[in-house]
Amino acid sequence: MKIRLYPLYLSPMRNIELLAPGGDVDSIKAAIAAGADAVYCGLDKFNARNRATNISFEDLNGILRLAHQNNCQVFLTLNIIIVESEIPSLVTVLNRLVNTSIDGIIVQDLGMLYLLANYFKTLKIHASTQLTTHNIGQLQFLNKLSVTQVNLSRELSIDEINALAPVAHENKMLVEVFVHGSNCICFSGICYLSSVHGGNSGNRGRCSQPCRDQYLTTPEDKNFPLNLKDNSAWSDLKELADAGVDSIKIEGRIKKFPYVYTVVNAWRKQLQSFQDGNKLINNNRALHKAFNRDFSNAFLKGAITKDQFIDNPRDHSAIYMAEMNGGITEETIEQAKGDIFGERAEIATKVGSIIHQLSTAKAPLTIRLSGECGTPLNVSVTTPDASFIVHSETNLTRVASQSLNYGMVLSRLKALNDTEYTIEQLDLHNLQPDVFIPFKELTAIKNRLLFILKGSKEFVEPIALPVLKKQTGESLKPTLSVIISSQDDLHLCNKTSATIYYQIPDCFKNVCADYIDLFIQNQSLIPWFPSVLIGDDYKAAVEFLNRVQPKLIVTNNTGIAYEAYQNGIAWIAGPYLNSVNSYSLACLKENFNCSGAFISDELSKTQLQRIKKPGNFELYYSIYHPIVLMTSRQCLFHQVTGCERDTIDNDCIQHCHKTASVTNLKKETFVIEKSGNNYHRIYNEINFLNTDIVTDLPEFFSGFSIDLTDIHTETKTGFDKSGVIQLFENLLNESPDAKKEIHSAIHPSTNDQYRNGI
Repeated sequence: MKIRLYPLYLSPMRNIELLAPGGDVDSIKAAIAAGADAVYCGLDKFNARNRATNISFEDLNGILRLAHQNNCQVFLTLNIIIVESEIPSLVTVLNRLVNTSIDGIIVQDLGMLYLLANYFKTLKIHASTQLTTHNIGQLQFLNKLSVTQVNLSRELSIDEINALAPVAHENKMLVEVFVHGSNCICFSGICYLSSVHGGNSGNRGRCSQPCRDQYLTTPEDKNFPLNLKDNSAWSDLKELADAGVDSIKIEGRIKKFPYVYTVVNAWRKQLQSFQDGNKLINNNRALHKAFNRDFSNAFLKGAITKDQFIDNPRDHSAIYMAEMNGGITEETIEQAKGDIFGERAEIATKVGSIIHQLSTAKAPLTIRLSGECGTPLNVSVTTPDASFIVHSETNLTRVASQSLNYGMVLSRLKALNDTEYTIEQLDLHNLQPDVFIPFKELTAIKNRLLFILKGSKEFVEPIALPVLKKQTGESLKPTLSVIISSQDDLHLCNKTSATIYYQIPDCFKNVCADYIDLFIQNQSLIPWFPSVLIGDDYKAAVEFLNRVQPKLIVTNNTGIAYEAYQNGIAWIAGPYLNSVNSYSLACLKENFNCSGAFISDELSKTQLQRIKKPGNFELYYSIYHPIVLMTSRQCLFHQVTGCERDTIDNDCIQHCHKTASVTNLKKETFVIEKSGNNYHRIYNEINFLNTDIVTDLPEFFSGFSIDLTDIHTETKTGFDKSGVIQLFENLLNESPDAKKEIHSAIHPSTNDQYRNGI
């Protein structure tokens, strides 16, 4: 049954896709009924919303049938990083997906991007928000990996989106932007707070949302200092359209069907009003009926203020309704709660009735075989919408030892059940007994049936990945590298043979000329690029590469990786590119001439040792560093110690130097740090130290790094920086007491991630 309340409007204007969340079958139905142009949903594994109910593969084909009947696309989220042991299961899933009518696959993992681009070329690839896409080089990087649609970082302003959209379109990619739902306080894909504290990696879809937790009351009298209001671009639709946005996305795959219907229905009306008459609906009361933490469009407006925070992660709807009804009192709040409960119950009943009429059952097939010896085999297929006949290219024969029977035919045609159809009846009554046709002819018939049922798409045979072999015969003696970020530490270059990496700041435009001079004068320094480089900061980083022409760089930003590749500069993938499997390494080497990669610190020993590196490729690992839990474009001091400025501006970015801390109710403390020309960061209270890996995985890594940047945590060292370097040099030189000396000098520390993995 077709229920399409708001069919896709075809106007002379460029149509914008309304992309809705679907955490379970009912939510997907609700999104379709409310007028979504596309729905994104996840299977019960390999997706970044494990807390959602999600759908089974058996559900998927029925959902595809229902959605496509209602002019709605379906995008499947496979947007987590994939550890090596999961690759065979992933390939099994992809081999099934490639023969469905799925409209796109949403991806984070570089290894999965590699597999899709090389082996599953008929599947359209969408870049997840977990890839933190925010500059031109990243778009070019993704284009080289066959991405067709990219979800931009939700921290970007409309002006920044406007600068990226033309480049995406030139590279035949569609631009997707979140317009409603939860805001993360951290740039997506580089948040490790849930992973480090609780073992629930956000890059694995298990984020426990510690940013929403209650903390001990801060000096600013806040109990939820990391909690942001929800995102809403309700009033920004025209500007987004003018900026070239192709798809507006609603967050909420853990929300139930009444929420999904309410929000999608409201946005459908807003989009329809805009496309019909270039007018926007000003009243957003409908959005306040659904769960929300109040709304903000601060990121989009490029005016990041303290008003974006809210000191309460719970539903704000009743407070809003009370304010609209004359003011907040106990009486008006209680009245609003009652009204909202009644409205939501009414919506749930109404929508429940609508979605009850929508079936996600697969369409039944009736297949009848007929024919006699000396004639072709006729296969008649009847669906609820059509019927057709296919014929064998050879005639039926008599073979004394075997003949066509029900079990044999069903076995050969069972692949039809992996489509939007299911064989309900298989009738052989009109087939002459004791006749036979070669199995390859039955297979050819099956493929022709699939071709017709799939809308003239060829059946794709399952692929088996080539077996990757471990590199053998290498005798590796790992080297030491040291990360610094202050010119006061340049003297270390003369006191050690270790490679010195020098950190480039996030907001590079303010200091680009100074860094060009620094690296030209100190050519042994290796630039270390951060994860986030937006707008002019990215342009400044590109100018730096062109002027300095370094012999080697380390980058945590794929845009800079692309520029290095284009300019023939050797580069190493940094640890925040989340490289966790053999195919992510192959992706970097084969597509971008990468010379090596830091493996993610989230992996355990067992997960690490399964990785097989490409030939002529180096693996690196950070054995000592302050643990970055998150990087935020927001000011993290507003709710903690306070700040005299309400809005972040360039002066804040350039000159603010502050530290503070927050402690949750479990008595876990996190360090907040802001240095000049960098974004705000939260660090773990104690540093990561993993000396075990040196002996656990011999001849696996080409180098180990230690981070001696000036981040002040509770971890203390009994030596100056030269002394710390010497301790780790002793470790790599296999000094018998080195490990004991390191742990005696550096404490407290943790290597929980290495022990627990993801």
